[in-house]
Amino acid sequence: MVKELNDKFGADSFRKEETADNILTLHTKQELVCDVLTFLKKGIANPYSMLYDLTAIDERNRKGRNGAIDHSFTLVYHLLSFDRNQDIRIKVDLRDEYPTHPSITGLWPMANWYEREVYDMFGITFTGHPHLRRILMPQNWKGHPLRKEHPARATEMEPFEYTDDYLKEQVEAYEFIPEDWGMERVGKDSDFMFLNLGPQHPGTHGVLRLVLQLEGENIVDIVPDIGFHHRGAEKMAERQTWHTFIPYTDRIDYLGGVMNNLPYVLAVEKLGDIDVPDRAMVIRVMMCELFRIASHLVWYATFAQDLGQLSPVFYMFSDREKAFDIVSAICGARMHPNWFRIGGVAQDLPEGWESLFGDFIQYMYRRITEYDKMVLGNRIFQARTKGIGIYTKEEAIEWGVTGPGLRACGFEWDFRKKRPYSGYDQFDFEIPVAANGDCYDRALIRVEEMRQSLRIIEQCIKHMPGGDYKSNHPRATPPNKAHTMKDIETLITHFLNVSWGPVIPKGEAFVGIEATKGNNGYYLISDGSTAPYRARIRSPSFPHMQMVPYISKGYTVADLLVIIGSVDFVLADIDR
Repeated sequence: MVKELNDKFGADSFRKEETADNILTLHTKQELVCDVLTFLKKGIANPYSMLYDLTAIDERNRKGRNGAIDHSFTLVYHLLSFDRNQDIRIKVDLRDEYPTHPSITGLWPMANWYEREVYDMFGITFTGHPHLRRILMPQNWKGHPLRKEHPARATEMEPFEYTDDYLKEQVEAYEFIPEDWGMERVGKDSDFMFLNLGPQHPGTHGVLRLVLQLEGENIVDIVPDIGFHHRGAEKMAERQTWHTFIPYTDRIDYLGGVMNNLPYVLAVEKLGDIDVPDRAMVIRVMMCELFRIASHLVWYATFAQDLGQLSPVFYMFSDREKAFDIVSAICGARMHPNWFRIGGVAQDLPEGWESLFGDFIQYMYRRITEYDKMVLGNRIFQARTKGIGIYTKEEAIEWGVTGPGLRACGFEWDFRKKRPYSGYDQFDFEIPVAANGDCYDRALIRVEEMRQSLRIIEQCIKHMPGGDYKSNHPRATPPNKAHTMKDIETLITHFLNVSWGPVIPKGEAFVGIEATKGNNGYYLISDGSTAPYRARIRSPSFPHMQMVPYISKGYTVADLLVIIGSVDFVLADIDR
């Protein structure tokens, strides 16, 4: 790939950077980046067809710059080639305090929201963007939160005052003006109606606002308004130590439990060159698949409820409680177990764990079959979901869709199979694939995924390795407590490891996993200290929500609620 790029643009156009994740990372010139990205997408065999992520780094406070980093910001384009099963990271150095950079929304439509996020968080302006405005912060917010000078805590800011003027300003900021979005108020034959759906509407599954442009009952366009659930998770990562940020990951996709912990600790382990024992890897897989089932049960229940079925909510939430009984017995907590650790898990499995899982597996196989008859086999459910919200494989890739939504288009791609992590290559399971890419097929995929998760858990029970549940690497585990009373050096080391956590070597690493809603990835940068210099969370719900307007045009308002439910998103996963 480097040779092809050098032949096309010249060897002096790129500077290679070594990374802990071994993803090809190239710095290029600002004036070349659009041509380079176009070449990678359209000009080569087996192209990099998906813009997986687009983010930025504020370089100004990085330790040990020493002239090696002579710019203020770095733009990072993360591309994915399914044909090559390979990633490439293109970086652009920006030197101004508030830089400008050309937009690539004409190359990838999904870049729209990602460029808005970079503008919102860093103050980088993208020339040629169709509608560059804040996306996560309120429109009247002062400053750009992921810049290093922006405060991380409320105690670093002036006291907040809720005045009448502030209230008036907020109301005016949220007034929807169609012309600001390039929308017309009058159609060819009738006036358009603009309808607010949310942010307090049960059909939006959280604090999400959708402004609908309607011609009668039919949807002409939609403007999603997100950010109501934004809590600054990436900013908090910069102020937390490597190990104390783990509980915060639980709150991203708050239905995914330990599955949020996994990509974060895997990325830290890559940076720290930490090997994980086999037993810990299998325990991680077992708990992740249990949470996949628990998350899918919430989706299944609420999706059926969106279509008018009430009984599944009561049945499926009761079954989810059975899964949480197991989580509680093993982790001591339920929705937010905070149980994975750098190098392994918090503690070994308790006595009797096999029977807990065994009983649950036999019970759930039967229940899923019952739900097939109750929900998937229901004529009304099928009429409301088949042929609704369709998109093709090519459209899914163009908009950054991963997970069940991608496999529903007939694309057999699962990161557990294609890029095995945590020992998934040792397990026997199938990748459910559908063909039509509609709401029904997205449901079908998730239901079959629950069966495959049960199958994986069965194998974990039968083939659980012995040995340690956590690495003995000094960056993962403090010295044995018994030794701390024998010499002062061990006592100091133990104290620092527990309080400050590990010191992770300089570098950067990305790890993405097949989470419940799609590919969830963490891109971590260390400057050799006890906390991340930059922590980027690439959540699956963010690009999925961006695609909703595209796949909803021409349908009715009632269909929109079906489409939203079939996407299976979590607002905290969108907003972070």
